[in-house]
Amino acid sequence: MSGGGRAAEDGAIAATGMGGAMDLATSEGEVLEQPSPAGSDGPDPDGPQGTPGPSGKPRSLWSDAWRDLRRNPVFIVSGLVILFLVVISIWPSLIASGSPLKCDLAKAQEGSQPGAPFGYDGQGCNVYTRTVYGARTSVTVGVCASLGVAIIGSVLGGLAGFFGGLSDSFLSRITDVFFAIPVVLGGLVLLSVVTSNTVWPVIGFMVLLGWPQISRIARGSVITAKQHDYVQAARALGASNSRILLRHIMPNAIAPVIVVATIALGTYIALEATLSYLGVGLKPPTVSWGIDISAASAYIRQAPHMLLWPAGALALTVLAFIMLGDAVRDALDPKLR
Repeated sequence: MSGGGRAAEDGAIAATGMGGAMDLATSEGEVLEQPSPAGSDGPDPDGPQGTPGPSGKPRSLWSDAWRDLRRNPVFIVSGLVILFLVVISIWPSLIASGSPLKCDLAKAQEGSQPGAPFGYDGQGCNVYTRTVYGARTSVTVGVCASLGVAIIGSVLGGLAGFFGGLSDSFLSRITDVFFAIPVVLGGLVLLSVVTSNTVWPVIGFMVLLGWPQISRIARGSVITAKQHDYVQAARALGASNSRILLRHIMPNAIAPVIVVATIALGTYIALEATLSYLGVGLKPPTVSWGIDISAASAYIRQAPHMLLWPAGALALTVLAFIMLGDAVRDALDPKLR
């Protein structure tokens, strides 16, 4: 071999600092892709994930997902509905005047009229005002329960999947026990002894029975992510377990947790209404769609409007969160691209 060829080969070998060497030469099939000048037939900025964007840098999963979400009408519609619900949950007085607890028995079961477009319930309370104020309770329960379930489930499942061994086996058996408990039956038993009128016992019950599902999903995602080459390379370079978990595994394993937690948020809102309807969830004077539906069920023939509006608001809210979760799932799932 000539001197120039040997020098080029030697220049392609770089010491790794760990007693070995790494071939830095580019194979024949590897061509570095450079951003094309304006007007040329270069890579499409809106092409598949990993292609360069307008700045010439490859897009990440999150930026690619956000680009897809912005073009998804399902995400836009459901996001606007959820934004409206959040706004009226924080400031219900923006669209509803008066107190939801102010009632006039002389107007009981009356239909729509000025100042009360949804009519009055069996106690003479304004159905419109109670429907608007009921959004605060439902959104609070759904958001807090989803956050609690996502945090506890992802931490426990992620640690069990990362370390494995005895801790993984123990957590798996614990989750099996919780999966064997029927949710509604568990709520009837656990919440029947609670006398508090706040939302926190209901949220605590949902977190208690909801974390195993997120834990199992997080465990599977972490087990898959820790087998990738970049995790093995970080471990070979001496990275600590905490650094590997926070910097390499968590960003690549958190997407399924976000998707399931978003879809479950609507489920928790429906579960709160179900438990309140059965009389073991929230209790008066708390304003809740489940409480109003329970009270209106006895007058469904005489005054169907009492049931129609809170039930419709509940169905629209649950549907909006489920649609949002489906849109996020489609955007974060590379297999659907």
